[in-house]
Amino acid sequence: MTKPPRKPSTPLRFAPDDLQLAPAEDPQRDQQPAGWAIVARNYLNLDMAILLGILIIAIVFRFHRITLPLVDGFSWREISTAMMADNFRERSWNIFFPEVSWTGPGPSYQGREFQIVSYLTALLYQLFGWHDWFGRVVAALFGLVTVFSLHRLTALCWGEMHAHAAALAYALMPAAIQIDSSVLPDPAMLALVTLGVWLFVKYWAGGSGWLLPLATVSFSLGALSKPPGIAAGAVIFYLMVCWILEKKWKPAGLVFLSGLLSLAIIGAYFSWAIYLARSYPPFHFAGSGGYIWDYGVGTYIKDRFYFQSAWNTSVLWFYGYPFLLLFAVGLWMPPSRAEDPKQRALSAIPYVWLAAALVLYLAAAGEITSNVWNLHIFHVPAAIFCGHGALLLAKLSSKTVLNPTVVLRSICILIVAVGWSTLPLVRTMKKPIAMNGKLLGEELARLAQPGDLVVAIAPDVGDPVAVYYSRARGWVFPPGGGDAEWSKFVADDATAIAQLEELRTQGADLFGVAKNATDNEGRLFVEHHDGVVDYLDRTATKLADSDKLLVYRITRP
Repeated sequence: MTKPPRKPSTPLRFAPDDLQLAPAEDPQRDQQPAGWAIVARNYLNLDMAILLGILIIAIVFRFHRITLPLVDGFSWREISTAMMADNFRERSWNIFFPEVSWTGPGPSYQGREFQIVSYLTALLYQLFGWHDWFGRVVAALFGLVTVFSLHRLTALCWGEMHAHAAALAYALMPAAIQIDSSVLPDPAMLALVTLGVWLFVKYWAGGSGWLLPLATVSFSLGALSKPPGIAAGAVIFYLMVCWILEKKWKPAGLVFLSGLLSLAIIGAYFSWAIYLARSYPPFHFAGSGGYIWDYGVGTYIKDRFYFQSAWNTSVLWFYGYPFLLLFAVGLWMPPSRAEDPKQRALSAIPYVWLAAALVLYLAAAGEITSNVWNLHIFHVPAAIFCGHGALLLAKLSSKTVLNPTVVLRSICILIVAVGWSTLPLVRTMKKPIAMNGKLLGEELARLAQPGDLVVAIAPDVGDPVAVYYSRARGWVFPPGGGDAEWSKFVADDATAIAQLEELRTQGADLFGVAKNATDNEGRLFVEHHDGVVDYLDRTATKLADSDKLLVYRITRP
């Protein structure tokens, strides 16, 4: 039986035919249907095996300590997301009314991003019961989508070898690992916009027409998940302009209409979110401050666009020197210029994405450096340039990667990156810094009666972690949200007592404070507000007093 002639490779191939894993002569393979032979030839190859290996590495790092309580460095933001998941399940499944539990009995609707992560987490609660780490699982799964989409996008731009290096860099990047395993909206944002951009680039490069609506849906959901995702739309705009310059009016027009539809949906949703924030106490719209139009251009220039803060975060927390060095090398020495005009346009995509992210940073540096997970939009181009830098250092003067010297250099680069950056920085970011807040919440849960409202002060003042783990509703203290300053104690005991009395009239039943509760000026509650503690000793019933926490039952007027 003679084998049919080999068919030309399709645009969606992962590698040349000579990298097939199946042996050339296999009688059983000859008997398989032609469709399966095509699938095997296109997908069962060395490049796919490498991608699967990278995904396994990403799984290992993102699912390590996946059951960690929400007490790490991102606790504050994670808790709000987890609370919204609770309230979807317990109060209303309407995704357009996200609600937290730290502003009293409610309703406590807030202006928030489209709640994909919290809603999926709530569905897991409904199916399997409440576990605080379910949100981490949802985020980690989105992280794997990012790894895959980044790999395929880079393959279209710079080739398969760069795709492997970029995906591996992302899989091992400390910041990406931490964010992708945190209960935040950012993993969904990056996964969906990267998937959308990849699908669009495939469409632009000659793929099927159905890729455009899929790309539009995916990208729109990503931007709805977190507004910084809009920056990745610069890639789509850039490729549309390339079509316009080539006078390809019809496809450019379709992309333009799709973009308008996407922006209309995004604008409509965030208009609704602003309405919620203005209509319900505490009148809070997430991420509503810290932009250049809030602080003023002069302030941004005076503070040098917060580059020192961004640098400290990058070195000490997010990347470390090895990844920063790889990024610098990859950015400084671009890949070889492609001969094909279409490929030259594709090879510019990482630079377009990075430039758009930098513009976003310059406009929102105050917000981004205060809430550093917003840097996640940088991690696609950062991984691509880190991967390119690693390949440059590994190859140096070599013309091929398939020699012992290059392999040895690659192993050394990997050991340095993992040993100096990935392992120590991920360990630092996952330190349980809010554990006393969790313990306080669990103590409140033990002491609370059904329907009780709690007032709680976590180690990081303003963090609602203790309210969350009390499994009740209540308030952080000082009461926060809106324009109120909720991470700093008021100046005197009299004002704090007045705030506490106001909460008592609104139904507060329990008051708890972690004894290491410190505001953003470094003041301990038990020292700065010792008069409040004396007041509670006189007017309330002390239920718990340990080296870590204090809990009182508030006496009704």
